[in-house]
Amino acid sequence: MALPDFEAWAIFEAVARRGSFTAAAHELALSKPTISKAISRLEQALGTVLFHRTSRKISLSTAGQSLLHHARQIARDGEAAMEAARDTTHLLKGQVRLAAPLSYGLSHLAPVIADFMCAFPEITVDLQLDDARVDLIEQGFDCAIRIAALPDSSLRAIRLRDVDGYFIAAPSYLKRMGQPAAPADLIDHDCFIYSNTPNPEFWQITGPDGQSTSVRPRCRFQSNNGDVMLPALIAGRGIGYLPDFLCRKALEAGQLVNILPGWRMGDITLNIIMPPSRLRPARVDALINHLKHNLR
Repeated sequence: MALPDFEAWAIFEAVARRGSFTAAAHELALSKPTISKAISRLEQALGTVLFHRTSRKISLSTAGQSLLHHARQIARDGEAAMEAARDTTHLLKGQVRLAAPLSYGLSHLAPVIADFMCAFPEITVDLQLDDARVDLIEQGFDCAIRIAALPDSSLRAIRLRDVDGYFIAAPSYLKRMGQPAAPADLIDHDCFIYSNTPNPEFWQITGPDGQSTSVRPRCRFQSNNGDVMLPALIAGRGIGYLPDFLCRKALEAGQLVNILPGWRMGDITLNIIMPPSRLRPARVDALINHLKHNLR
């Protein structure tokens, strides 16, 4: 059995990421013929075409797209293994790709990243903010911030803290519409629904003693971002359910009221998630350690 051609896999990852043989050759300090031969060698070994080539551009074939996440993992593990075998202080440079939810990224992560960039001036950060769940391997992220109850998966996770959630409304709304005494009362109120969940039309609510009930709230406003709900909630337009990092200031200021204390929608945690491998480049470990220290 022939050994895997790790060099060709790493070169394939670089060509796919940079979008050209010339750019990959420049990044890897190799000649363009060396790059071309490695790709041809890998295609011959796999029995499939990895790139569609024209005189102006290259693009990944269907097979190339399906194999790219393997190439990324091979390149990442190879780099991390090399760094693990020697002093990594001088290797704290290069790019780290991080994904995070939009609102949390703006309110809490942005200043932490700014401090990280000051501490590690040779590390560049590609931070992508999106409330949609990303595929770390497929989309080439080194790590991600995820605020959720994590399902079982092959991904590695570091739990940073519990995130409290609150059913909230403005005093003006409660004066006009009355205060719900139990979750079942929400069907008679104007509710703000966070749509970026598997079943946003149903609220699965757990009480202080662990009992659970399912409620279909009356939707007045729906969005895939929690931050955008705050102004209308404070203005007394309805009832919402938001995590602590979005609504705590408004609660402390009396602009909003926790209307169903002790009731919550699931157990939510703040986590750093990473690809399955224990090997990571030193620059990625530097960012993860910085996040652990500053976000807990």
